[in-house]
Amino acid sequence: MHKKFPALLAVAAAGGLLLSGCVPNPTATSQSLAVSSTETDCVVEANTATSGTLTFTVKNDGHRISEFYILAENGLSIVGEVENIAPGGTRDLTVVAQPGSYFTVCKPGMIGAGVGQAAFTVTGETVAVSADEQEAVNAAVASYVGYVKTQTSELLPAVEEFAAAYVAGDDGKARALFPIVRINYERIEPTAEQFGDLDPAIDYRKPGAEAEGLEFTGFHRIEMDLWIDEARLNYPDEQIDALDTAARTVLADKLVADVTELNDLVHDASFVLTLSDITNGAIGLLDEVAAPDGKLPGEENEFAHTDLYDFYANVEGAEVAYSTVRDIAASRGEAGAALVAELDTQFAAMKSLLETYGDYASGFVFYDTVGQDERNELGAQLNALSEPLSQLTHTVLGVASD
Repeated sequence: MHKKFPALLAVAAAGGLLLSGCVPNPTATSQSLAVSSTETDCVVEANTATSGTLTFTVKNDGHRISEFYILAENGLSIVGEVENIAPGGTRDLTVVAQPGSYFTVCKPGMIGAGVGQAAFTVTGETVAVSADEQEAVNAAVASYVGYVKTQTSELLPAVEEFAAAYVAGDDGKARALFPIVRINYERIEPTAEQFGDLDPAIDYRKPGAEAEGLEFTGFHRIEMDLWIDEARLNYPDEQIDALDTAARTVLADKLVADVTELNDLVHDASFVLTLSDITNGAIGLLDEVAAPDGKLPGEENEFAHTDLYDFYANVEGAEVAYSTVRDIAASRGEAGAALVAELDTQFAAMKSLLETYGDYASGFVFYDTVGQDERNELGAQLNALSEPLSQLTHTVLGVASD
């Protein structure tokens, strides 16, 4: 069965994996843009283009291997990428560019947040793109795998900086970094949970680790030490002593090692995800928020009270997973189109409500200052989003309509 699937950009990296079998309308325009990737910038020849076939010729003018990305309007979803550009080398990324707003960014060293992120706009008419069912699935999975890889490659250097501040005894810096460093992890936590003991080592809370007879390590063990007065209030019957530099070093080194392993695993050639991994992962991220030991009841970061950062990151991650399969869901007849319309509305409402409490740049309020009435409002909106999202897997994996 063949269907039409609207696409932001149907991607084909020269010499690399064809992420979508989409074929553009032969009457569409063809354009080329030069890109220079350096250690400090990502310079694209122009910041606008007309819809049609568009080739980015990326030259690595730096001294480390590099990558070039096209991101969706949300700045998170991977729409197109070309990797492994050797110093002095050039690779092409050819896409079918649909009208819309995007971002371009380079990543020297293939790790970290990238450099030179800039807005990129495509104008003109929608290009007719057709693909069969499997091609659309392959494109969605490839896009999400790229997103997961990006999140872990940004997580690792952030964790290294956080760990260094903690070991150095710079508690003020470490406390400021704690909620920020967790953002990338919280966006993809269901994927991390696939790797056995890694998620427990990285992100288990004290009660969870103790209930399963595991050593209490990772983010929350460091959190307990950084907010030790709060920890003593929460566990008055326990002797909780501040850790010395040697003990801090052991904890910090283990966290860095575990996150390094996670990054290596998702960048390994054997790493694969299925469509159901993506859709169920979106659902799982909201379950993380609502769980009795989750963000909504304020139990996730029980000492730091920075739960709203995690809450927002979980919602962002769920939205990216959803957006990856959105066009497939929309193709499932009237029911699919209605589900997409509802999810678009509820994701926007959820993020808008959370943004009344702050943002990553200026900071979210501490969650222990959020009253029960306000938490109930957050919970009601979370339910309004979770209910339709729970239908996503069934809708996407269902039989396509004629």
